[in-house]
Amino acid sequence: MANRKPTNLIGKQTAWPAGEVVRLQHQSKVLADNPLGDPTERTLTAWLPPNYSKSRRALPVLFDLVGYTGAGPGHANWSAFAENVPERLDRLHHSGKLPSCIVVFPDCFTALGGNQYINSSAIGRYADYLTQELIPFVDAEFRTLAAREHRACFGKSSGGYGAMIHGMRYSKYWGAIGNHSGDSGFELVYGGEWPQVLTHLSAYRNKPQSEGNYQGNNASRANQKSEQLLKAGLDDGRVANFLQQHWANDRPSGDDIMCLMLLAMAATYDPDPKAPNGFRLPVHANTAQRLPTRWRRWLQHDPIEMVAKHAKALRGLSAIHMDCGWRDQYHIHFGMRQLSAALTKHKVKHRYQEFNGTHSGVDHRMDVSLPYLAQAIR
Repeated sequence: MANRKPTNLIGKQTAWPAGEVVRLQHQSKVLADNPLGDPTERTLTAWLPPNYSKSRRALPVLFDLVGYTGAGPGHANWSAFAENVPERLDRLHHSGKLPSCIVVFPDCFTALGGNQYINSSAIGRYADYLTQELIPFVDAEFRTLAAREHRACFGKSSGGYGAMIHGMRYSKYWGAIGNHSGDSGFELVYGGEWPQVLTHLSAYRNKPQSEGNYQGNNASRANQKSEQLLKAGLDDGRVANFLQQHWANDRPSGDDIMCLMLLAMAATYDPDPKAPNGFRLPVHANTAQRLPTRWRRWLQHDPIEMVAKHAKALRGLSAIHMDCGWRDQYHIHFGMRQLSAALTKHKVKHRYQEFNGTHSGVDHRMDVSLPYLAQAIR
């Protein structure tokens, strides 16, 4: 039996009934021995609609997949000058826009700042964690409509990506998906970030760079060995040095976080148990040149490239909601437009909306997506 703790969270004063926020502890077998040594006991937060305890009615379930550097419980915390997600759900439910449902907030945080909700030998089996463990766990703990037709997942950024991929690869578990500004169009989203990250990583080389003539692969034997590693997308020590210093530092900079994010993506899209750190880089760390073989591994995970293979699964979903701000600083709106075009080409029914916003502060879009998804899985 899970450890169930009703929580009275500090929130805004409202004139409508509040749902109940419950925290459960779940011990994962799927995440046991994960390569990063991350905790296997996780908190699962859930929002139950008002009068849940007074009814015998079984309800549909929505899983909230949070973005990079986030964790599910954080969506239920107090938020300055804004609603947290349970408060938003209270308001939407009271207004009649949101049908009665259960919303759960999984904790999938990792030492690399998060993951993309797929299985990776370098991070852990987070797709299996959601589908093989948390879905039956939620169905056992709550009064749910325990069928994929009555279950949806949604999220923003990495969470939106995760929802999209689950709609493709794991559609037997999900009846609908919501994708807010989810990673897509990897050439645009990630390609331009690598030079900044490589410059940051250069400070962590085993041998500091010195002024003077640049020494490439025609210099010492040590440089030639390093060159062979870099051409294969392997770490010559700088990535490991950065990670060790990051994990020892409790005040990471913005450059640290950007570097960590791209490394987390490499660990997601091109894991290799035999490689240093368990993954390869898609670029040459000294020249920033794209490594074609490695980059193809990344593109195999780009939702735009995946639509053709998984169109049948996507057509089996009852609802696909996608949206993005047309000023997204990571250029995801261009990728989302291409993704929508690919879905249309393969006759996948969906709706894609754009709004005047960036990649930040877009929780208000849940007012649009959640009623739509909840209606679809009733």
